[in-house]
Amino acid sequence: MNKILIFIIALIAAIILWVGTTFYQAYQPKPLNIQGEIDAQSYNISSKVAGRISKIAVKKGDIVKKGDYIFSIRSDEVKAKLKQAIASKDVAEAIKNKADKGARVQEIAASKSQYKKALVAEKLMSTTYKRIKKLYEEGVISQQKHDEVYAKLEASKYTSSSAKQLYLMSKVGARVEDKNAARAKEEVYAGKIDEVEAYIKELDIYSFQKGEVTSVLIQEGELSPSGFPIVTLTDMNNSWAKFTIREDLLPSFKKGTIFKVKIPGLGNDSYEYKVSFISVMGNFAIWKASQAGKGFDMKSFEVHMHPINKIKDLRVGMSVLLVL
Repeated sequence: MNKILIFIIALIAAIILWVGTTFYQAYQPKPLNIQGEIDAQSYNISSKVAGRISKIAVKKGDIVKKGDYIFSIRSDEVKAKLKQAIASKDVAEAIKNKADKGARVQEIAASKSQYKKALVAEKLMSTTYKRIKKLYEEGVISQQKHDEVYAKLEASKYTSSSAKQLYLMSKVGARVEDKNAARAKEEVYAGKIDEVEAYIKELDIYSFQKGEVTSVLIQEGELSPSGFPIVTLTDMNNSWAKFTIREDLLPSFKKGTIFKVKIPGLGNDSYEYKVSFISVMGNFAIWKASQAGKGFDMKSFEVHMHPINKIKDLRVGMSVLLVL
């Protein structure tokens, strides 16, 4: 009888313990599983020049180093612009040289002859006027004739003065302002040549970073607009895990905090990641309260974590699991 009583008491105690343990575990906070993904730094390789792709030297999956040849563009328009710029510079240079050297020797001699011719004509009209004036004073000729000869004398003086100025101007050459303008115009076209030559360098494109080719958007023979990302490189040495974290969980994600995460794509091993970046997301990423007056609208934050150690075979887009 005592044995049966003891058994019943033990059974009841066991049931009470089980029920108590079950309720305790039921009301304990459950671990929060958070899923993120792997992202990495990517680089778009493009050209300033629009044209037809003549050669693509890489394909998806290739590993390239800084300075490796990537692709070429054929642009006959750019080469034609270079010819135009060179020809325009030659014209501007010729104009500048002409301004610097001044008039030719023959032109100076011709203007000097015109000046001497005008002086001779002025001298002749001066002598003629003296004769006419004497005759006029003696009453031999009319005042009209006297005035006509006087007018011709004055005209000859202006003609000789004008010829003298043209002669002096041909000796001096172009004005300083004209020389400066010609020199500036030459520099403008020299700059245009440099500009076109800079574009020509953009016809053959080389990698400015190391990484893996993850995208080739245009193939040989196709047209590419200016600045279009023809090839994309991804640098897995600069990768991170990206999470979207609700606002009320941020206290657990202080900058510098280290977490152990799992990456299913790499097996069951755990990896250490450190929080390196926290930024609020847009208004589209807001957790709305289910009922008015209960709770509050919470924003989402983008959290980046960088691996403590280099991880082999890591790929962009792999899932990352974190238990909080």
